[in-house]
Amino acid sequence: MPAIETLITGVEDPVLKLVGIEKSYKEGSGTLPILRGCDFNLFSGELTALVAPSGAGKSTLLHITGLLEKPDAGDVVIGGKACGKLDDADRTRLRRTEIGFVYQFHHLLPEFSALENLMIPQMIAGLDKREAAKRGNDLLAYMRLEKRGTHLPSQLSGGERQRVAIARAVANAPKVLLADEPTGNLDPKTSHYVFDALAALVRATGLAAIIATHNMALAERMDRRITLDEGRIVELE
Repeated sequence: MPAIETLITGVEDPVLKLVGIEKSYKEGSGTLPILRGCDFNLFSGELTALVAPSGAGKSTLLHITGLLEKPDAGDVVIGGKACGKLDDADRTRLRRTEIGFVYQFHHLLPEFSALENLMIPQMIAGLDKREAAKRGNDLLAYMRLEKRGTHLPSQLSGGERQRVAIARAVANAPKVLLADEPTGNLDPKTSHYVFDALAALVRATGLAAIIATHNMALAERMDRRITLDEGRIVELE
């Protein structure tokens, strides 16, 4: 396998690069291989659908890509930085600044307003309250939620909550966005509306996004489609 330094060079370097990712879990007295040498490049402004059956390893792949879990072998390269040898503190810092996460359930803090949910991660990252509020309001306006900033999550519809969650995921201007079934809890009409908002945000900001989904209608609207076949990433036509 070529060295990481060789793999990440080029005229247009990928924002995200997976290099030979392997992962197995203990099962009884043996091991269960999940990922068997995953290689993948993701570029700025690119929207990629990850479609695979349950149990194929989608969540494991997203957790490793998001630096939530370490691979047994291989490396994750974000913005040209190889992450395999980083300690936990550096991985946490990189995760806060370079990676945004959106899940099937919004995970908004229930006691805080929509705007406050966007401000908190920015303030943790070091922005002052005024700057965080301005950026939060700008993001809410972009997601067509400018009139909902003072509302608690319980006062928002399912689609509104998920749009707030998307805005929160990009509040710190990450390079990579990882979404795990972000429209899975929504009805078809709301699902398409939320996806449109997400896609527009990716295009406008130059994010590199991987979206795990079972919704093939949404997958067909993305730039690329990939799946996991026997633990390896395969491009779909």
